[in-house]
Amino acid sequence: MNMAWIYLVLAGLLEVCWAIGLKYTDGFTRLWPSLFTLGTLAASMFLLAKAAQTLPIGTAYAVWVGIGALGAGVLGVVLFQEAASWPRILFFLMLLVSILGLKFTSAH
Repeated sequence: MNMAWIYLVLAGLLEVCWAIGLKYTDGFTRLWPSLFTLGTLAASMFLLAKAAQTLPIGTAYAVWVGIGALGAGVLGVVLFQEAASWPRILFFLMLLVSILGLKFTSAH
């Protein structure tokens, strides 16, 4: 895996962090959760921009969003007791397949 993909995966994981962090900011009224959320958001965007220097932007953005959505969805179930119905699990799995499909069909 080249550095662009490593940047992209890290950017996606940081997207999960800031998305989940939003639940803890209480509308950005709590200092430390807000700083964490803003810091991980900035780092995620920076790494996405680094990855997009090499990877096609459509692929980079789709994978970044996919990792974020999948991670936030799974952590929503685990941390916040959100619904874990079979259809929802199926769509999470479809997101995972889509992310992997974009990776394995990418020219980079």
